[in-house]
Amino acid sequence: MIFEMLMLICFGAAWPFSVYKSYKTKSIKGKSIIFLYVIFLGYIAGILHKTFYHFDLVIYLYIFNSLMVLVDILLYHKNKRLITS
Repeated sequence: MIFEMLMLICFGAAWPFSVYKSYKTKSIKGKSIIFLYVIFLGYIAGILHKTFYHFDLVIYLYIFNSLMVLVDILLYHKNKRLITS
């Protein structure tokens, strides 16, 4: 469990910066929506695994990280709409 927590903390540390950059720059440059969806799907799989097979407090890291990725996905679509309009 400790290594899973460390992995999620390390991965999760980057998401607030990515969200902030997306929000401030209003740009999609350097972003891959496919990558964001794949990562989001991975976090959802982790949440489902924790829910059905091995529930522990690590689920909250999965939830936090997935919410950060979801916000980045939403900002991507918003910023793309701003660019194309």
